[in-house]
Amino acid sequence: EGMPQTLSSTSMFTPCGFSPHLHTSKEDEQGGLIFQDGNLTSASLDALIQHLIPTTDYYPEKAYIFTFLLSSRLFIEPHELLSRVCHKCIEQQRLDDPVLDKARIRKFGPKILQLLTEWTETFPYDFQEERMIGHLKDMIHRIAPCDEAYWKKMNQLLQTLNQKLATLSHGQEGIVKISAAVSDKLVAFKSKPPSIQREILSVCSDPYTLAQQLTHVELERLSHIGPEEFVQAFVHKDPLDGTKTCFGEQKKTSNLEAYVKWFNRLCYLVATEICMPAKKKQRAQVIEFFIDVARECFNIGNFNSLMAIISGMNMSPVSRLKKTWSKVKTAKFFILEHQMDPTGNFYNYRTALRGAAHRSLTAHSNREKIVIPFFSLLIKDIYFLNEGCANRLPNGHVNFEKFLELAKQVGEFITWKQVECPFEQDPNIIHYLHTAPIFTEDGLYLASYESESPENQTEKDRWKSLR
Repeated sequence: EGMPQTLSSTSMFTPCGFSPHLHTSKEDEQGGLIFQDGNLTSASLDALIQHLIPTTDYYPEKAYIFTFLLSSRLFIEPHELLSRVCHKCIEQQRLDDPVLDKARIRKFGPKILQLLTEWTETFPYDFQEERMIGHLKDMIHRIAPCDEAYWKKMNQLLQTLNQKLATLSHGQEGIVKISAAVSDKLVAFKSKPPSIQREILSVCSDPYTLAQQLTHVELERLSHIGPEEFVQAFVHKDPLDGTKTCFGEQKKTSNLEAYVKWFNRLCYLVATEICMPAKKKQRAQVIEFFIDVARECFNIGNFNSLMAIISGMNMSPVSRLKKTWSKVKTAKFFILEHQMDPTGNFYNYRTALRGAAHRSLTAHSNREKIVIPFFSLLIKDIYFLNEGCANRLPNGHVNFEKFLELAKQVGEFITWKQVECPFEQDPNIIHYLHTAPIFTEDGLYLASYESESPENQTEKDRWKSLR
């Protein structure tokens, strides 16, 4: 089972197994944690929390920390988890004693600081809550008297966290602003807009450049998605706690949703650009341009934009333009379509994705590290993994085996989203991608029928009702 190993934001996740010899400590024999072939398979929530807590001579494996912090939110809210961790540390290390055992705390201090650092680095959104910061500060006040250096560590940790949260919320505001701007624009063209409408080829006529700018947008948006959003999307009621779902009704998945919206926008933008030109020759030219862009996206490893472009071309207002398509050299398009063919549960795409992921692992440049998965399929995979097996076993234990699998998929995604975009940004093109007006579905059909008139009764009726 490959698992994320290091979790600092800079380092890559590398696979590692759970080594059995690390788990012979006393608690395990008391039946708190169940192992199979050296892998932790299940345990009570209490035992899992205990396993997270460092002591003077124990520190949990990174893979365990990530898996548990990711999945624990299905059973307990992060602030409650941190509160319990802190209480147990205070108890175990006797941090309430009037006279502290300094030698002991100097052994324990760096470990608890390390755990808090990993938590803030990997799940920064958890710390948007005042209560979380409160627990952090309380912990540090208790151990700091034993070593001045702890204050410094703590200040560094809080500074880094604040910067990260500021960057993330700034990014979110940017996305929200853009979304608002877009919805004010003539998004819902009912008929062809006046010819002053700029079209994509006047903004960017080089497929390679457009593919790079699309990759910019994708990586920018990916960078805002917290790993926990994948789990929070599926928070159900915890059967052992009939009173409430873990997160009440507020699912914290806004970045994930914004990203899915971007995919839909790109589909519609492609279809709009193709249906807009009055002349068949120009429409064919736009189709060929997007085929080249899609091919460049494939070569870069940007599968999400690739899939959006293909989906846009396959929308029926576009695919019905037979006269236009007859002017297109379609061989390249069929190759791409074949790559993204859904048969065999997207077998071809999954093979290409594995190839890109492998290339990414051995890459020397950021250019070769890029892997942008077809996002809605990733969410679907995680959804089926989640639906396919229970969070808890009949004895009430947490089904940890399931969460290892979940952490593997989400961990890989985190690695990919941390790649810095190696291409230079072109603000002009990016602005166009976000703000160019797009047709609604009705608008697309209208434009399509105006370009090539209805062929059968169904189309004629539809055109009539639209007009």
